[in-house]
Amino acid sequence: MPFPSSPLREGTAPRRVLALADDLSGAAETAVALGMPGRIVLGPASMDSPAYGEAVVVDLDCRCLPASDAARRVREALRAVPPGVLVLKKADSLLRGNLAAETAACAEGAEGVVVATALPALRRTVRGGVVHLDGVPLHTTDAWRAESTAPPPSISAALGDARTTLVPLEAVRGDALPAVLREAVDAGQLPVCDAETDADLDLIAQAVLACGPGVRLMGTSGLAAAVGRLLRRTDGDVAPTTAGEGPQALAGGGRQRPLLVVVGTADPSAPAQIAQLTGRGARHVSVSPDVMNSGLVNSDVPADVTVLSIDSGPGIRPGSARRLVSALARLAADRAGDADLVLTGGETARRVLDAIGVAHLAPLGQIHHGAVHARTPDGRHVVTRPGSFGDTDSLLRIATALRPDFPHLPPQGDLPVNAILTADHHRSLPLIAVTMGDGAGIGPEVIVPALLHPDTLARCRPVVIGDAGRLRQAAAILGVDCDIVSVTAPGEAEFPPGRVNVVDLDLLPADLPWGELSALAGEAAYQYVRVAADLAMKGAVHGICTAPLNKEALHLAGHVYPGHTELLAHLTGVDEVSMMLSTPKVKVIHVTTHIGLIDAVRRIEPGLVERTVRRGHEAMVRAGVAKPVIGVCGINPHAGENGLFGYGEEEEKIVPALDVLRADGIDARGPLPADTAFFLAGRGDYDLIVAMYHDQGHGPVKVLGIEAGVNLTVGLPVIRTSVDHGTAFDIAGKGVAEAGSMVEAVRQAAEMSSVAVR
Repeated sequence: MPFPSSPLREGTAPRRVLALADDLSGAAETAVALGMPGRIVLGPASMDSPAYGEAVVVDLDCRCLPASDAARRVREALRAVPPGVLVLKKADSLLRGNLAAETAACAEGAEGVVVATALPALRRTVRGGVVHLDGVPLHTTDAWRAESTAPPPSISAALGDARTTLVPLEAVRGDALPAVLREAVDAGQLPVCDAETDADLDLIAQAVLACGPGVRLMGTSGLAAAVGRLLRRTDGDVAPTTAGEGPQALAGGGRQRPLLVVVGTADPSAPAQIAQLTGRGARHVSVSPDVMNSGLVNSDVPADVTVLSIDSGPGIRPGSARRLVSALARLAADRAGDADLVLTGGETARRVLDAIGVAHLAPLGQIHHGAVHARTPDGRHVVTRPGSFGDTDSLLRIATALRPDFPHLPPQGDLPVNAILTADHHRSLPLIAVTMGDGAGIGPEVIVPALLHPDTLARCRPVVIGDAGRLRQAAAILGVDCDIVSVTAPGEAEFPPGRVNVVDLDLLPADLPWGELSALAGEAAYQYVRVAADLAMKGAVHGICTAPLNKEALHLAGHVYPGHTELLAHLTGVDEVSMMLSTPKVKVIHVTTHIGLIDAVRRIEPGLVERTVRRGHEAMVRAGVAKPVIGVCGINPHAGENGLFGYGEEEEKIVPALDVLRADGIDARGPLPADTAFFLAGRGDYDLIVAMYHDQGHGPVKVLGIEAGVNLTVGLPVIRTSVDHGTAFDIAGKGVAEAGSMVEAVRQAAEMSSVAVR
């Protein structure tokens, strides 16, 4: 798209830029986005003013500081800014950090601040002053799952007491934008700009620069890129940095350093990204939070580790993340030697570089969006990347850019800390049957990385019940080099690194299309579950974990069951079971599931409610919650509001069950309005929510944590977990499916099945 005609007079654009970021990955991302010669400085103490034609980007390292301390660091960095320097404060596109305090500090001594937090490259847009992720409002997603507070409903809310004014999209794209911004600034307001595209950010940057250097910018790396494009257009002697410089810089003479990848993020995509490295022979050390907190981990970690991460399988408690990151960084620095580094997560990156004495970096370019390649003064190469950035192949792309021969490394084996398994110990781990689901869906693509993940192998012995040929196709699509080995029975499987064992039923043709409804795939999916259930009932496996099947395909094959839950109940001879959905934020058990709403209301009765709650209570106790607090939803809006809605269903169908349960010492509370019950559960008031019907429970769960969600069938004679997503025909066969939910589903199956092994 051509850049819009500029009202700037030739030579009036600023030739120096000072950008401030609250963490290192944000600083690196901003430096590359500006595309100007410059430096990334780790702290204002070592900062010099930008030279002519240069950008200085400062990591204030204040993301996790108290708001007052973060504001103080912003003031210190801006105290001696010379006239004519454009100031850009980097803002997190998910509005995390001390946004309100830092914006207020940035506004001090300036004519005003214009706010634009869209990041179109990652499909993060702003409409009506609300951040949207792939079209979904930020505050309704689980993007803040590792934070200790709830996400703000709007940018204005994130800015606290500041006087803001919305600049809607039509104003951003209108000819009067500079006047709109100037009017707001002169009125003492913070203009909050909508934006959906990079062209929108170009218009905002152009309008702000037209207002003069007294107006500062608060925005994402997308806004920084817009500033860089504008400055390079109006000032031809500013040479951009070269995004492709990294591999060429490494190709020169001299000894090649070791490579250490440090994964300091709990993002659901991390396990699949790590699996792509381990699938090519990288050594992986995964350290549990408990071991991190004990301070006894260093002696257990080999010096030649390639990938180092925190084991997020058990979940990272909100509020503990910073302490764990610091421990991980100390461990990484202790093992770094003279290695080149790949550091994901801004605070992790900063802690590691602080520990090895790096004060500034020279940006070289980026390997993919957000994966910034830089060099330290002593020649060490460093790639930083925000924790939430990158597709499944992110770490592999970074590693191969730094080490073109990386895919050919010989296998070294995975080594989870404090889980170095002897043969006897490994045989004591539970055998988990993993059914492949609908072969035309994403099941094979999430199974391969999940079963290669070292956390999986540290907890169980997983064996796929499926088709070996289809799994090999999935591995090829993912670019994962692993061994898919057929076994006749789960007990015959061996578990060296890089191997996936499969009881091969060989039911699918090699040319089965991805992403298309198929009776053949439906029949195969049924047979995988049948065989797994038979193995579990005979004691040949200790638990079952299921990849998604397609109900329509199942029905086309002549197996008319509403879903996995009912199919497994039939195969194991059980009359009544319950579906439980488990996510990091909320757990939900359903009284009714796959039936119409009118039929669901008819079916609900006190006995069914009581049995469902008891099953949920038992499952929570088994999962380690000694005295679970259970919230029970009503049926009608506002739980009937004392008879104003409905026909007394709550009093007739739910209250009698609660009376019996409470008399037996079960802490079951309700009936609760469903529209508030899930909010309260999300903030920790309830350990388990009881939903009366399918969508009452599934809708909130899919907002609050489907990426890491797990489906458990409660009441079966065998353990069964599943991913909490469908077959996703629209992305099947494209290598983009996220494996995080499958990793978590296998983990929970192993955890619950370990009771049977002991």
